[in-house]
This record gives sequence, structure tokens and C-alpha cells, in this order.
Amino acid sequence: MAIIMDGKALAKKIRQQVKEEVSRLKEKGIFPKLAVIMVGEDPASKVYVRNKSKACNEAGIAYEEFLLDENSSMEELLKVIKELNERKDIHGILLQSPIPKPLDIDTAFETIDFRKDVDGFHPINIGRLALGRQTFISCTPHGVMKLLQEYQIDLKGANVVILGRSNIVGKPLAQCLLNADATVTICHSKTKNVGEITKNADIVISAIGKPKFVTKDMIKENAVVIDVGINRLETGLVGDVDFEELEKKVSYITPVPGGVGPMTIAMLMHNVVIATKNLEEK
Repeated sequence: MAIIMDGKALAKKIRQQVKEEVSRLKEKGIFPKLAVIMVGEDPASKVYVRNKSKACNEAGIAYEEFLLDENSSMEELLKVIKELNERKDIHGILLQSPIPKPLDIDTAFETIDFRKDVDGFHPINIGRLALGRQTFISCTPHGVMKLLQEYQIDLKGANVVILGRSNIVGKPLAQCLLNADATVTICHSKTKNVGEITKNADIVISAIGKPKFVTKDMIKENAVVIDVGINRLETGLVGDVDFEELEKKVSYITPVPGGVGPMTIAMLMHNVVIATKNLEEK
């Protein structure tokens, strides 16, 4: 039976460390603050934003929300971002995605001051990650890396297959793993014989958003399986991985919920503290 990688417990530990760090900063007269921008009324986004607000509150991080109407123009969105860039009391800026269709999220991400880009989506931060330099790492890939580290999974020379090439998870995660000396393969919707590729992997990480896509015949004995997928079915939340089948075959596996999910917000809190220190402790 696999060891179940407990993201909930690790996230709790990281959030406690963040809370202690925030207390130390406050003693120096420094008050970390996160600004979250949300455009429109996406129901899933509302839940995520509420969770971020709650996490900030628990950590002692000040929090301000900017809710824009779904008919807002690009000019209005960029105006809010530029104002937040200028504000000395704001250390982190997060634009909740998705944003309504006519708006250009890439331009919005590029407009955020890269020193306040706690989501790690600014081209400068993505470039720094590719070069293996200190930077903000997107919160979900960062959370995956922390989980692998916590369970002492050896990445040096490991054959890792990532399912999914999104800018939010797949691509930055591939860079993180390369920086940790893993051998990385990315599979996507145009990849042929995905199952044959995953069968040779020491570690499989799925971030494609297809319920129970990864089955036991796709994974070798004692592999490590990380499930980033969150799929809402009538029966509840499930991942991209058939957990019940694979639990008996692999060495380590993350559950859904309670695996990678809680790590994402924990790493966001961590990034806000880093941004605060970079901006204030000169």
C-alpha cells in the first residue's frame, strides 16, 4: 500500500511558519499586505478568493479585495493594477483567473510589478525560474516541489512525466524539476501513446483536469503519483488519478482533496512574506 502524501498537514506547518514570520516582521513595523483583484462573478473564483482571504487572516497578513464588474474594460483593470503597483502598503498583487473573455490576461500579468507578483506569472519571474535564479514560483508547482521534498523523494536523475502543459502548472513545474536535476517529459493533448510514456516514469504528475484519467495500467510498480487535478463530479471531488486502483500499486500518492490543493494557498502566503521582505528590508 502506498504512503499517502498529506498536503493538508504540510500546508498547516508552512502556514504556521508564515504566521511566525509575519509576527517578526510586525515587530519591526512591517505589515505584509496582499491585494486580490477579481473581475466578474465566476463561482469557483469566489470560493478561491474567500479561501485566500481566510488564509491571510489566519497568518496575520492584511488583505484588500478589488472586485471589478464583468463588463470592465482593459483600461479599468490596468488602472487598478498600476495603482496597486504604486502603493507602498501593498506587497503582493494577485489577479484571480479566469477573467472575462475580451480581457487579455497576459497583458494584465505583465503589468503587475514583478516584485509584487506573488503568483509567479510575470514574464520576468518565469524567465528567472527558467534560468534557475531566485524568483517567485507559481504556487501550485511550488507546492508540489515542497511535497516531494517533505517526503524525501529523490529527484536527481529521476524520470518524471508531467501530464499537462499549462502556464500555471505544467510548464513552471517542468522548470522546477529540471532545476532539481530530474529528467522531465511533458505529455499534452497531442501526445501519442501517453500510457506507454507514463509506464516508464519514476514519478507521474497529472494536471490535466480529466477525472480518473490515470489508471493502474499506465503506471509502473512503486512509482510516485502526484495528482494536481480537481474535478467536481456529482459524487464529490476527484482527481485526475484513479486513487483506489493506484493506491495498491504505487509507493507514494497524493489524495484529492487534501493533497496538492492545500499547498497552493500555503505557498501563496509564503510568497507574500518573501515579497514583503524583498520590498521592505533593503
